[in-house]
Amino acid sequence: MVMDDLNAEISFLMQQLESDPGDFHEIFFRLHQALSTLRAEGLPVPENLARMEKDLDARFADDLKG
Repeated sequence: MVMDDLNAEISFLMQQLESDPGDFHEIFFRLHQALSTLRAEGLPVPENLARMEKDLDARFADDLKG
């Protein structure tokens, strides 16, 4: 059940990112939460989503510096 809920949340976030990318920080925060839950449950994190999380994290770190 947890996996189904997380998959639905991640799918929703990806659709939201495509249709209205205006709030990257909120989308990233929610994506990070969903992926953290996967990790806590011992479930695999899809490589493309882990890479996306890492890229967004680097982007926001750069935003904070600049």
